[in-house]
Amino acid sequence: MSKIELLANAKLKDAITSAAGTAAEKGFLPKAGLPEFTLEIPSDRLHGDIASNVAMVSAKALRMPPRRIAEAIAGSIDLSGTYFEKCEIAGPGFLNFFYNAKFYTDVLKDIKNCGADYGKSDFGKKKRVMVEYVSANPTGPMHMGNARGGALGDCLASVLGAAGFDVTREFYVNDAGNQIIKFGRSLEARYLMLYKGADAVEFPEDGYQGEDINDRAKEFAAVYGDRYVNEDTEVRQKALVDFTLPKNIEKMRSDLKKYGIVYDNWFLESTLHNDGELDETLKILKEKGMTYEKDGAVWYAAKKYGAEKDEVLVRQNGTPTYFAADIAYHRNKFVKRGFERCIDVWGADHHGHVARMKGAMDAIGLDGSRLDVILVQLVRLVRNGEVVRMSKRTGKAIQLADLLDEVPVDAARFYFNMREANTQMDFDLDLAVRKDSQNPVYYVQYAHARICSIIKKLAEDGIRPRDCTDGELALLTAPEEIELIRHLSVCTSEIIASAKSYDPARMMRYIITAATLFHKFYTACRIKGEDEPLAAARLYLCEDTATVIENVLAMFKISAPEKM
Repeated sequence: MSKIELLANAKLKDAITSAAGTAAEKGFLPKAGLPEFTLEIPSDRLHGDIASNVAMVSAKALRMPPRRIAEAIAGSIDLSGTYFEKCEIAGPGFLNFFYNAKFYTDVLKDIKNCGADYGKSDFGKKKRVMVEYVSANPTGPMHMGNARGGALGDCLASVLGAAGFDVTREFYVNDAGNQIIKFGRSLEARYLMLYKGADAVEFPEDGYQGEDINDRAKEFAAVYGDRYVNEDTEVRQKALVDFTLPKNIEKMRSDLKKYGIVYDNWFLESTLHNDGELDETLKILKEKGMTYEKDGAVWYAAKKYGAEKDEVLVRQNGTPTYFAADIAYHRNKFVKRGFERCIDVWGADHHGHVARMKGAMDAIGLDGSRLDVILVQLVRLVRNGEVVRMSKRTGKAIQLADLLDEVPVDAARFYFNMREANTQMDFDLDLAVRKDSQNPVYYVQYAHARICSIIKKLAEDGIRPRDCTDGELALLTAPEEIELIRHLSVCTSEIIASAKSYDPARMMRYIITAATLFHKFYTACRIKGEDEPLAAARLYLCEDTATVIENVLAMFKISAPEKM
């Protein structure tokens, strides 16, 4: 695991705290403990590599102006044994610190030593986290919202894993309840139409109209013929659902695998009904006084926990609602399987459901704050500057499978993670397949391929990568070299910040910047023709940059080609 930047910050915090104690002993500060303070990267690196607000946040507790506190700390601080060489005071009392040469050499060696593990940390302390995403209705194909939610959810799970959490990926299959009843009726109507004619069979008013229902009915007929035409409707519908649902689920599984998504678990809603967990959950709500009967239905008193209105749990016909099953499902996650935190990735149209579900967790005696919901906004596909709504292949609404027919998986996963989930986005189909620097994924992959090409060409001239001494690595002092190393050094903290904010897009911004800084470095700092020690150090930096780019792309299941 990488450690230099985190170690540098930890040592600096200790040095600041110790300096405040020394200043207090000398009478320059009151003898009171410091409040919690932060270290952060200044917007302008000319002002330092790391800035601290310690003086600003201590003013009230110490009853002194921030500037005087900053002067007392700066005058007493001992930076020996840290990765910093000097401290400056800026503005009303910010403390700015500058890295020493050892920081840069140790970062480069750390990347080399960690290799594929560089960027990973134990921040999450192996806390068990579930990320549930996509969970599309198995009654039909997956749409573009699932495509975006799938990429975001899968990459968030990867970021959390790299940050040291024990992550489980899960797909929740709604294979029970009202939508399955409607699914069975729709399949039944299409099946009977094959033998009785379209005019002789009434299609359900609320039935699923998709062409996929027709296709599945025909597949069923190809296997069973007219065997079920004269069966009881309940038997016929069950046979159709039992035949079709596994096929739909397998299609989802294969499409998602093509997309780079492989789940640890596919959880069937029907298990909640079959093993009694749903009834158990309803009983808990009843015992806690959270249910009542009205108009022949069972209601949940959601308004007691801040919801705008109460919700039906069991319909008049005895069928539990999706909401009832959802409560039981989340109880299963926390109670039965022991996850410390659960993260759901939902479409933006579920925004009203968030407070209800959190409140329901509180209502059954769990902590609703342990459930986090990420709402994914809509995505528009754009071609030639115009919104695209129909697939060229099918002439119908674009599904996940259609998108992957047109756009490389790398591009899809990269693009969907370039924007925060709560922002709407346009997905430019033309840009996603361009092979130039305007295409962000191509730009980043090209940086990695360029490094591989540089190493290969230099090897042909007898210049090969080798280990370097601290003194040789210390030769990397050009502004472009320092800027690149400094950016590589924050990979671990960027992954942690991305995990804390549930924002994989942060890592996309990070890796695009890494590619930009590499191109800038290689334009300014040649390797061939330089003195051998400097050439070796620069080649060392090239290899480290390739490692970081590859690690971040691998975390997002995006390839890092060696040639393009």
